[in-house]
Amino acid sequence: MRIGELAARAGTTTRTLRYYETRGLLPARRGENGYRTYDEDDLRLLRQIRTLQDFGFDLEETRPFVECLRAGHPEGDSCPASLAVYRRKLAELDALIGELEAVRTKIGLRLATAEAEEPMCELGGQGL
Repeated sequence: MRIGELAARAGTTTRTLRYYETRGLLPARRGENGYRTYDEDDLRLLRQIRTLQDFGFDLEETRPFVECLRAGHPEGDSCPASLAVYRRKLAELDALIGELEAVRTKIGLRLATAEAEEPMCELGGQGL
């Protein structure tokens, strides 16, 4: 298939596909007519990249998954490098969750303190 069809089927743009090509994530194959050509495996690569980006992975973090698929594995997350990226991402998420929980606790304490005090001001229906 040509680049326009691949972009449409993958739900992206031809510009994005060309960018992935320059980054080495999408193979650059050309037909005899000089047009870029793609197949179902390329569509599978793009779907893997898209799914990972939806999960919050940056483009470079998708590389091990793409390489795993290119190596002939049916799933991009069955290789050691892919598993290592998953582990790093989970650790990042755990750290972020911890930070958010700490902020939530602080805000909850501030709210409880503010509600326990006598109101210092009344807006009386006036806007800010």
